[in-house]
Amino acid sequence: MEKMSRVTTALGSSAISGRTMFCHLDAPANAISVCRDASQVVVAGRNIFKIYALEEDQFVEKLNLRVGRKPSLNFSCADVMWHQMEENLLATAATNGAVVTWNLGKPSRNKQDQLFTEHKRTVNKVCFHPTEVYMLLSGSQDGFMKCFDLRKKESVSTFSGQSESVRDVQFSMKDYFTFAASFENGNVQLWDIRRPDRYERMFTAHTGPVFCCDWHPDDRGWLATGGRDKMVKVWDMTTNRTKEIFCVQTIASVARVKWRPEKKFHLATCSMMVDHNIYVWDVRRPFIPFATFEEHKDVTTGIVWRHQHDPHFLLSGSKDSTLYQHMFKDATRPVDKANPEGLCFGLFGDLAFAAKESLISSDSNRKPYPGGDRRYPIFFFKKPDQTEQFAHVSSALSVFETDLDSNCMDWFVKTAQLYLLCGKPFAELCDHNAKVARELKRPQVSTTWTMLRIMFSDPANLTPGPNHPLSKLGTLPLMNSFNMKEMNSGMGAESRLERSKGESRQDNLELGNSLISNNNEDNEETEGSEGQAEYMFGDAELDDDDLYSMEHDNQTEEQEYTLPQEAFQLRHEIMDNPSAPEHLQQDKADSPHVSGNEAEVTCLTPIESFSLISISQPLFTPQLPASFFCPIVRKMLSYYAEKGDVQMAVSVLIVLGERIRKEIDDLTQEHWYTSYIDLLQRFELWNVSNEVIKLSTCSAITCLNQTSTTLHINCSNCKRPMSNRGWICDRCHQCASVCAVCHHVVKGLFVWCQGCNHGGHLEHIRNWLKSSAHCPAGCGHLCEYT
Repeated sequence: MEKMSRVTTALGSSAISGRTMFCHLDAPANAISVCRDASQVVVAGRNIFKIYALEEDQFVEKLNLRVGRKPSLNFSCADVMWHQMEENLLATAATNGAVVTWNLGKPSRNKQDQLFTEHKRTVNKVCFHPTEVYMLLSGSQDGFMKCFDLRKKESVSTFSGQSESVRDVQFSMKDYFTFAASFENGNVQLWDIRRPDRYERMFTAHTGPVFCCDWHPDDRGWLATGGRDKMVKVWDMTTNRTKEIFCVQTIASVARVKWRPEKKFHLATCSMMVDHNIYVWDVRRPFIPFATFEEHKDVTTGIVWRHQHDPHFLLSGSKDSTLYQHMFKDATRPVDKANPEGLCFGLFGDLAFAAKESLISSDSNRKPYPGGDRRYPIFFFKKPDQTEQFAHVSSALSVFETDLDSNCMDWFVKTAQLYLLCGKPFAELCDHNAKVARELKRPQVSTTWTMLRIMFSDPANLTPGPNHPLSKLGTLPLMNSFNMKEMNSGMGAESRLERSKGESRQDNLELGNSLISNNNEDNEETEGSEGQAEYMFGDAELDDDDLYSMEHDNQTEEQEYTLPQEAFQLRHEIMDNPSAPEHLQQDKADSPHVSGNEAEVTCLTPIESFSLISISQPLFTPQLPASFFCPIVRKMLSYYAEKGDVQMAVSVLIVLGERIRKEIDDLTQEHWYTSYIDLLQRFELWNVSNEVIKLSTCSAITCLNQTSTTLHINCSNCKRPMSNRGWICDRCHQCASVCAVCHHVVKGLFVWCQGCNHGGHLEHIRNWLKSSAHCPAGCGHLCEYT
């Protein structure tokens, strides 16, 4: 490959394969155009203006139009067009606002024919009339379009779009007097060259600048447009109201669009930035290109089909300073690599499954999925076209609908209304929100709130109140992570206590995973024990639903079995309300009268706990601060947000406040807040939305409820704006808050009509408008109370 590239550079042009060929240019190209017989191509740019001959296997430079010792800005071209009727006539759009025509038949070196300098800014596009030799149209950055008669020295008509800059102008191929213009503000206008005073039609084509447009060569009513919104749209202009008939989604802003000759539904596009490839689309299948040309290494700036009746050759110029002729049979075919099978879920649980039609048709005994009804059998099938060497694959799409009750979003509304985000201590907020989620049958969310309470609450507040549902579990045994075999062996008390202190930090890390269960393999029976209790430490995990059911099905559990008070037989009776385990361990271990067995019993002293999560040490210790849990909570919030439950992410973010806010970047927080507020407003939960805005810590969110809070009112007497802060007009010195019904000054709620500025007491105006539609002040205005 290196040797081939060196040869290519030396020769200036080379054939890649077949008749796909390229040549190196002296500078980047901005636009290209071909002559009528497709024998020559002109390449124009800021620093290049040349004509190349199209031979069998290479490009041959024929003429350099940049002549003179000091070339002017007239040679700096933004666009170029070769006349399709006069082979020696070209026109260029210059970056200095000039429109220049060139006559190749001139005997001198300088081929410049005429110069028009009426535009004040860069000319973006020039276009010859398809059948009129001397008619030239231009569109400029100054917002004007001008029509030139090449037999005259000035323009014959000027068209003002009353808009921003004109990006493209194109004469209709079928309507003699019609041309289309696309604008920076997203509009497209249709003009009649006989009426320069106003456009015939205008419509908004894209959400952003419309960079290009092109009339269909055969169907007189089709206009293709491309814009910054990465869309290519095809419009039907034959009806009274412009109708969008096709839309193609690309991956970058569209800079050029050209219909493919002899192919009604095919068009080529190139991008303005990012994407270097050229795509040929079948507008009937807008989601995957029909063909792709990937030769350019920089942005493609100009594309043109070599001949108006030849669909097999495409010419292109690029910022990589190359000129290519692409042969259609050498194009990459993305459709060949497309997967005919697919599976996706809808927003409310619908399942869509696509497979090859041959697979479905061959399986006559195929049955729909259990639990769902098959609906919408859609078949995509195209007859193979032998002239295009493409593989056509047909697929069948089946959609399975879920139960309509599962589409209900009542849980979202109820959760938003019942959640408490401020006004109470942190532990109470978590308990309340956990209860709300539990009552709405959302066990995972409920467990998450409970875990947050454990992680970030003061240890003194961890014991639930008498009315808390978790208090029904009673007192659970509490153990440090001793090795059960070591406990049954003759290990001394002192060595076990030292090991316990050494492992206390690791014990704290495993608090959330230490669960009680029935495991006959891990522990052995102890002599004289009343029952049997087994323990699992560290690795054991329960599913959220299992943990939820174990926490809340207490009555059933009490009927089946009863947990023993202790796992080992006690040597003496233990007090009901002992002090903290660390305190006991320290006192007992320091006492010279304590035996090994007593020290062992001391370590197993129970304390009040809740749920099935045993807490042997306070979570807030110098070795384990609250910030230890922040990375875990950050991952949890990201999990809920990615799953679509942005309500949970924002609610936890508000409740935790400064505990977690610094762990999440401001942009992510703003995205979560914006998404949640948008959902709340869609469900018309205005009060909740306002509360979320008020409690947010993002500056971009808190300012949302500070806009549009000023009321601009006029005096009901003199109709002039009220400039002072009181209710007395500073011009006519009349009170502006007099009720139009009772003629007394309004104290309290005041309602007024925005049309006539009259108003009064809320109840008076409401009762008046029940029987009359006219203003009670007698001005004759038809007021309406909504």
